[in-house]
Amino acid sequence: MPLTLDEIARNVSHIKDEIRKAALESGHPADEVRLVAATKMNDAEHVRAAIAAGVDICGENRVQEMLEKQALGAYAGVPLHFIGHLQRNKVRQVVGLCELIHSVDSIALLREVSRVAEMRGLLQDVLMEVNIGREDSKSGFFPEVLAESLAEASELPGIRVRGLMAIPPVCKVPEENRPFFLQMQKLFIDNGGKKYDNVRMDFLSMGMTGDYTEAVRCGANLVRVGSGIFGPRQYT
Repeated sequence: MPLTLDEIARNVSHIKDEIRKAALESGHPADEVRLVAATKMNDAEHVRAAIAAGVDICGENRVQEMLEKQALGAYAGVPLHFIGHLQRNKVRQVVGLCELIHSVDSIALLREVSRVAEMRGLLQDVLMEVNIGREDSKSGFFPEVLAESLAEASELPGIRVRGLMAIPPVCKVPEENRPFFLQMQKLFIDNGGKKYDNVRMDFLSMGMTGDYTEAVRCGANLVRVGSGIFGPRQYT
């Protein structure tokens, strides 16, 4: 059964409290961590309830679903991010609509985003997705090619890289992902010290429902939480 709107509000309040605690424990500024509501498979009414409860950002995984809910005004009041796998043939539908694309996972996709953005006279903010667990089932840049890829991205006129994103391997307990989160934190810091045009390390997007507090302790300032807010997804 879908959660009630009151239950969604309580979940958002609890998660924001947990984020604040985790940030303070690790010495990170709590007010710099943003809660991204992963709104996949939740209708406009439930998305609005999450916004009213205080989520900072809405993040969608699927282009068609995003367009349908956007037409209903589901995201009014907060920024919209794209957090799912983005196919090159869907780039036109995302560029300019989403404030930030988290999941740019290849040079080919970077080039297409840049091409569409430049054609529209835009500068599209993106994150580079890192395949930190080196999983065959996931896309993204391997850590050892990230610096080279950032340098190439810096030459593309239609984009601005704002940081990094990762989805570590599924673990039984949140602490098992800590080594991956720490590797991401190091990549974030190391590449933040380099001077590229159109590249800044502002955002480190990592952590989901099962491990967002551990991610915050390791420096994440964007956490993507879906079922922790809306309850288990109802797959059919």
